[in-house]
Amino acid sequence: MSKKLQVSLLLSSIVIIAFAVVGGWGVHASSSSNNKNNDGAYSHMQVYSEVLYHIRAEYVEEPNMPVVTNGALHGLLESLDANSSYLSPAEYKVFKQKKGESKANVGATVSKRYGYAAVVAVIPGGPADKAGVSSGDIIEAIENKSTHEMSLAEVRSELAGEVGSRVNCTMIRARKIEPQKVTIIREAMNPPAAQEQMMADNTGYIKPVVLTKGKAQEISNKIKSLQKQGAKKLILDLRNDADGDEEEGVAVANLFLGKGTITYLTGQKFNRVNYAADPQKKVTDLPLVVLVNRGTSGPAEIIAAAILDNARGDILGDKTFGDGSVQKLIEVPDGSALLLSIAKYYTPNGKAIQENGITPNIQVASADDLPPVADDDDNSSPSDEPQKVQPKEDEQLHRAIEVLKNKTQQKS
Repeated sequence: MSKKLQVSLLLSSIVIIAFAVVGGWGVHASSSSNNKNNDGAYSHMQVYSEVLYHIRAEYVEEPNMPVVTNGALHGLLESLDANSSYLSPAEYKVFKQKKGESKANVGATVSKRYGYAAVVAVIPGGPADKAGVSSGDIIEAIENKSTHEMSLAEVRSELAGEVGSRVNCTMIRARKIEPQKVTIIREAMNPPAAQEQMMADNTGYIKPVVLTKGKAQEISNKIKSLQKQGAKKLILDLRNDADGDEEEGVAVANLFLGKGTITYLTGQKFNRVNYAADPQKKVTDLPLVVLVNRGTSGPAEIIAAAILDNARGDILGDKTFGDGSVQKLIEVPDGSALLLSIAKYYTPNGKAIQENGITPNIQVASADDLPPVADDDDNSSPSDEPQKVQPKEDEQLHRAIEVLKNKTQQKS
């Protein structure tokens, strides 16, 4: 479905549903045969009117139209993309209240996939990590309310709260037959520091963890430190890096690029914004490999796309999550609100990051894709505690070191 059609459906549906709720049922859409010259938007309004007419006239019992309207609007916004949300008056009231009062969170980036809330990545040592939550887990319910019935904005609002408060979630996990009950204790999270390490063969390793404000300068300092220690090549580990600010991702990409487009932001009614590399902000020319996986999202995807499309280095690992859009909050007179995506970030080569993600030029499966080797046998009694597994080889990191070694050999 084209974006123009999606937007026309959104606007026409709101008009029709409002019309239906206030009693405009007397106009039946059977007159559609007399309107062959109507434009596409109006013809779709006729379809919606026809459907609503039959719901009201022929459904097995008198429908609760406010509930029908609420469900239709939730589904309509979510059909556009994962980040667009409709908040009913009651939901928007709670959303505003929590936004002003919440001082803690669960330390996880959450989006929606397949209709349910999905954990994109967790912050190491954070509340979700301590509770055994992992990237790829599906949150089936929060406080016994199905996330299938919640917008993404509502999901994120419910996961936030006061320091020390508890949130009860029902999780669906890979290789687990039954849903798992998990209690997470919210904490006030400070952005973790970027990790730095000198590895074998003069290879510098940097893992930002998150890309919140100030991380570009921190990473710049790490690069300079590693170069002083003798680093001749670099690995930037963006695996499970999903939290942060998109403009910080632009700034980090600029540390490696002296020219070219980093990304651009545009939408139907949003003036295009181009982000070009500033040669004054580049800090290194060292050979580079960027590690990514399915938990790589948002600002980290901007970095990966810029490095890949500008042929600055290799992107190694799994395809990334695919999240890169800007939302606008639109208040509706009845007290409800829309969080509507109005622009998307694009790769230098013109591909939307949202929903598409970044495909590495060197694809290496994550160890998380392999079945864990449990300490207990399969006949052990089920437990709500995270299952202990034997550590796995970091094949992606080893492969990155080999790729850089080969590049060094080719240059010598």
